[in-house]
Amino acid sequence: MGAPSTAALRPLERSRRLYEDVGERLGLLVRESSMAPGDQFPSERDLAQRLQVSRTSVRQSFVVLQALGFVDVRHGEGVFLRRTRGFGESFAKLIERRRRLPDVLEAREALEVKLAELAATHRGDADLAAMRAALSMMEREIGAGGLGIEGDSAFHHAIALAARNQVLLHLIDAMAEVIQESRVESLSEPGRPPRSLAAHTRILSAIESRSAQLAAEAMRQHLRVVADVSLLRWQPETSDDVDAGS
Repeated sequence: MGAPSTAALRPLERSRRLYEDVGERLGLLVRESSMAPGDQFPSERDLAQRLQVSRTSVRQSFVVLQALGFVDVRHGEGVFLRRTRGFGESFAKLIERRRRLPDVLEAREALEVKLAELAATHRGDADLAAMRAALSMMEREIGAGGLGIEGDSAFHHAIALAARNQVLLHLIDAMAEVIQESRVESLSEPGRPPRSLAAHTRILSAIESRSAQLAAEAMRQHLRVVADVSLLRWQPETSDDVDAGS
């Protein structure tokens, strides 16, 4: 990792919930210093001095960032970057996304389990070819170090088309933006893309066999894993936090 950006670590102005500002500034550090997963952050003492905040605020920020899956805090070693996607977003945006994510995930399960069931019944050879192509795309993306987002999206869309239900297709298409948000959140979890690809392969196998029951269950199990994300395990503080001074 290069030398920390002086712009990212300029002193912070005093504010309520100062640890939130610290988190956003650390996101700026990650971007400007081109940090990669596994890179270590400067020490808690160094960050507190550069930002002119208490070490408590730095520690609070790292606790939240660890809960969100962005960093690993290793006692006796330091703090290490875990993932970069989404790092540095305002805590207000994260809280808003956390608020709506459970509803999105419930709606996805209600719709996509039924779509998988119908796809197993109505799919044709062209539908299966589209699903296989989507999984090949996802595999290439993951192999190149990506998350497999485009292939993932194409696979679920191919299932929706194969279901032959225009009302359900309209509903799922209307949710495309928030579904994409949940997709990115899930695939950003470390180790998640290969697991998702394997789950998609099981769904495809059930659809190929024309087993509506197996397809529905495979999709349900997959979406339960999708719903297991760091953002939902984080409990945002509701009380006002004031920096205790450096």
